[in-house]
Amino acid sequence: MEPAETSVQFKDDRIVRESGTDARVAAIVGPVLETVGLRLVRVRLTAQNGLTLQIMAEHPDGTMTIEDCEEASRVLSPALDVEDPIDKAYNLEVSSPGIDRPLVRTSDFAAAAGHLAKVETSVMVGGRKRFRGAIVEAGSDSVSIERDQVAEGEEKVVVIPYDAIAEARLVLTDDLIRDALKQDRKLRDERKRQRREGAETDNTN
Repeated sequence: MEPAETSVQFKDDRIVRESGTDARVAAIVGPVLETVGLRLVRVRLTAQNGLTLQIMAEHPDGTMTIEDCEEASRVLSPALDVEDPIDKAYNLEVSSPGIDRPLVRTSDFAAAAGHLAKVETSVMVGGRKRFRGAIVEAGSDSVSIERDQVAEGEEKVVVIPYDAIAEARLVLTDDLIRDALKQDRKLRDERKRQRREGAETDNTN
């Protein structure tokens, strides 16, 4: 396991956020995750297996190992016990966002350009609230989606303001899997290079 960054301060720049109990949990776990170099992606309380608190997190570079999940669980459990935001027994589940990840930051949309996504809005945009299509462009205030199914009279490309988005996630496709594997290999190679350079520096001291 690689040493985690500590006391890293991340601006919570998520454009898709929780409400109700999920929001109370997010306010607690976000700062705690920062202490082990992680940033919050999403909180969701579900009825799965009785009651399950799902927390998605990642490093700023998008990585999240099994060891990271274990470390996050270790620091989150006592914080949640003290704050006690949920008045019933529940199971804590910490995971990575996955390949077909939720899109919660503008940077997520930008990184996913060209890939298929599902977007649900809280208000009507062009007469509808649900969209599916390829991400064309992620601007500073909105994202452009080229829809894969368009009814007669509808626009092929729709511009969705970020502040109208209630939920968004990538759709699992062969291209997405291929790009994710390529990115994973690139990050692994970069980490190997950094470790190698670190070892060479230690040997010269």
